[in-house]
Amino acid sequence: MTGRPEVLFPLFGALTKLDGIGPKTAQILDAAGVTKPRDLLMTLPMSGVDRHRRASIREVVAPAVATVEVTVGEHYPPKSRGRPYRVNVSDAQTSFQLVFFHARGDYLQKILPTGQKRVVSGKLEIFDSVAQMVHPDHIVTLEEAEEIPAFEPVYSLHAGITQKLMYRATRSALDMAGDLPEWIDPELKKRENWPDWHDSLVAVHSPKAATDLSPHDPGRQRLAYDELLAHQMTLTLARAVTRRAKGRQSTGTGALAAKVLANLPYKPTTAQTRAVAEINADLASAFRMNRLLQGDVGAGKTLVAFLSLLTVVEAGGQGVMMAPTEILARQHLEGLQPLAESAGIRLEVLTGRDKGGERAAKLSALADGEIAILVGTHAVFQKDVVFNDLRLAVIDEQHRFGVAQRMELGEKGIATDVLVMTATPIPRSLALAQYGDMDVSVLDEKPPGRTPVQTALVSTSRMDEVVEKLRHAVSEGRQAYWVCPLVEESEFVDMTAAEERFKHLRAALGEGVVGLVHGQMPPTEKDAAMARFVSGETKVLVATTVIEVGVNVPNASIMMIERAESFGLAQLHQLRGRVGRGAAASTCLLLYQAPLSETGRRRLEILRETEDGFKISEEDLAMRGAGDVIGTAQSGIPRFKIADLERQAGLMALAQTDARKLLNDDPKLETERGQAARTLLWLMEQEKAIRLISVG
Repeated sequence: MTGRPEVLFPLFGALTKLDGIGPKTAQILDAAGVTKPRDLLMTLPMSGVDRHRRASIREVVAPAVATVEVTVGEHYPPKSRGRPYRVNVSDAQTSFQLVFFHARGDYLQKILPTGQKRVVSGKLEIFDSVAQMVHPDHIVTLEEAEEIPAFEPVYSLHAGITQKLMYRATRSALDMAGDLPEWIDPELKKRENWPDWHDSLVAVHSPKAATDLSPHDPGRQRLAYDELLAHQMTLTLARAVTRRAKGRQSTGTGALAAKVLANLPYKPTTAQTRAVAEINADLASAFRMNRLLQGDVGAGKTLVAFLSLLTVVEAGGQGVMMAPTEILARQHLEGLQPLAESAGIRLEVLTGRDKGGERAAKLSALADGEIAILVGTHAVFQKDVVFNDLRLAVIDEQHRFGVAQRMELGEKGIATDVLVMTATPIPRSLALAQYGDMDVSVLDEKPPGRTPVQTALVSTSRMDEVVEKLRHAVSEGRQAYWVCPLVEESEFVDMTAAEERFKHLRAALGEGVVGLVHGQMPPTEKDAAMARFVSGETKVLVATTVIEVGVNVPNASIMMIERAESFGLAQLHQLRGRVGRGAAASTCLLLYQAPLSETGRRRLEILRETEDGFKISEEDLAMRGAGDVIGTAQSGIPRFKIADLERQAGLMALAQTDARKLLNDDPKLETERGQAARTLLWLMEQEKAIRLISVG
């Protein structure tokens, strides 16, 4: 594929070619991630200011922006340092003052000559019952007044960049942007009533009223769609390449799986059986598997993954199961060891803690193929970890692993199949943004033996009562988690909160009853505290959110979440999923500090009403926004500049269908629309996609 189309050259040129931008301003913009005219066009105004011309300031109610024609009166230079410079002006009905601080008198005399007419626009305020405008935004002659837009777009700014400059520069960038060929399906464009690309850009940068700034404005919708379409085309191309990637055909006999299932105390759910069948079909195909196994807390993903691993073992290969933390890796090991024993295969764990002779022995057994399934953390990525025949990699909690690491793991074997498990139910629009290149299996039923969790809201003012009830429950042999609040982003402050609560509960419930884990502890201490709780030696575990992912203690039937209003919905749902794993009736107490905000109350009530993680995640997205739902730090969600995944959720599914259809009908993008779509990929800087087409 040739390079960037010529029609886009100006948009990818230097910022200094734009009106009003010199080298210094270009540097400031550059630091803010705006490096070329195209980036400026993708920075849409976030609000606007009404600058319609008025006959008099009497038509507005201060404080407000007013734009009026005035006759300049007397100048009053400051009498002493630090005092403002004042200029009297009068409009058709009344007079007011223009006020300037640190201004040069000669400059003001020049732009505001007494007796002349000018148009001024700025914020009008009343001070000591005098109407005044401090530092007007615009002071122009009657001839220049046309330059003041009736509704002025407002951009989010960086220090040193004024609105005026942004306005001038974007106008100049709009002149550079020529008409581009249409890449949207004509039927869809007509149905949605979307304008052309260039018209949309002009419209969004020149709003006529506040309604034009809404995410539902046709121009904004269209530009958002362009961005999502380019993103989905990239994912579709990546998926096509993965699907064309030769895989190893691994067909199992079903003998090992049958042994495991015969030893289970329950039957798998229909959803589990269906997921296993989907995965086995992928394993048996000649193409490489790239599948997401999505299931709510406790839907039994681990069993599905293990049965899939057995399929490749039956076919003569090896499997690996990756966990994001040491605690989780050890827990997978404990959960899977009995299953591996009933199947009669060797399962081992490899983490950063394995050293010396023990590690060497494991590596040699792995290379010889004696270890059938390896459970591990990031330590598995190390160069000296060599498999005899790695065929399937199962990755737990995808969002802690980037796409690059998925690929790295795939290189440990010849065309390794990849299965990603996530316990975070993700709303459809986000799932498409993050996992659009994967096939998805969903576990939407709970296995038998999981009891529903009773959820209640209690104000922290009743803390003594709560502790008393807890003492009673502990005396009956029950175990409880006590999760401490997210005080702020600092783990140290969170740790203090946990330590204080630990001391308080230890004093109330007695020595040796209460344990503590938090993120700042050395891993050995953390594991030891967890182990004491798992064995039932300690009855109450005080913790920060380290226990959010995957810890399994069937006897624990009480979950206390302190200051529940400071957590996100998805996180609360994950925490609640730590109980209700045994036969005992379980409770989750959400301790909140009154008064609750409107959204705080809504969030806790949703949790009380439903245990359906998918429903909860949709609500969460509506309330908090995309970055927050998945946790921005490790989100793996592309940062969209225009598209708003919460308010334009429907566009993502539309873009996926369209991208898949377009690339199915025209895989090399050679038709007229295909060529236009190439231009879109260049415009949206999807170089990866462009490389994939040329590979294709």
